[in-house]
Amino acid sequence: MRTTCVLTAMLSFWVAPLLPVAHGEIVTKMITYVDNGVELEGFLAYDSDKVKGATPGVLIVHQWMGLTDNEKRRATMLAELGYIAFALDIYGKGDRPAARSEAGKWAGKYKGDRKLFRQRLAAGLTVLQSQPNVDQQRIAAIGYCFGGTGVLEMARMGAKVAGVVSFHGGLDATLPVTEHAHKPKVLVLHGADDPFVPAAQIEGFVKEMNAAKFDWQMIYYSGAVHSFTQKEAGNDNSTGAAYQAAADARSWEAMRQFLNEVFKK
Repeated sequence: MRTTCVLTAMLSFWVAPLLPVAHGEIVTKMITYVDNGVELEGFLAYDSDKVKGATPGVLIVHQWMGLTDNEKRRATMLAELGYIAFALDIYGKGDRPAARSEAGKWAGKYKGDRKLFRQRLAAGLTVLQSQPNVDQQRIAAIGYCFGGTGVLEMARMGAKVAGVVSFHGGLDATLPVTEHAHKPKVLVLHGADDPFVPAAQIEGFVKEMNAAKFDWQMIYYSGAVHSFTQKEAGNDNSTGAAYQAAADARSWEAMRQFLNEVFKK
């Protein structure tokens, strides 16, 4: 028996179950892996009818609450587009903040230790690269909030991906861009009214990208604050983090076009 649920926002998608199961054409499963003795658990999704031979892969880096249904939904949506998607785990198997009030401390551990953050990102990328049928030359990474910061770290460290997409992520850098490394294309999708990313941080990011000669883009969404893709953030912009349906839909479409570009579809 299959348990399915349809959620409707700007898009409709299947909610991925926790156990390996063919969900229509979508196959999903949890994958346990280890980084430096720490057990981690990510979520894989792909369309068994569309995966024929070498297929592009997309890595998903979660927001500060850890791997949740949000990332699993996005993985399933990417699978429906024909990609092999893997939502990694930075924190550890079963390790999640109990409440949003604790999430800052969890995310802060890795934002304060970018070497450890990069190590966990690399571990997740390795899992995706090891999946059958993943085209090693056509892999990208996307991330939300904390995860948006994460994918920019992947670009700075020269991860072997064709492109990265940051959704309302932090833009600050504490480690320099790795010299002579591979430079993926960069797309930043940003709320124009995001109070958590000050103008000085944006200015510093632009200077960093230009100095390192990245191929980068940044799109602003008017009236959008932090977390504009997450319905759980509510709709009160005065809190600094709120969902905005228009920005959610537009940013997803911008990501789709970007992936078509970097994968040369």
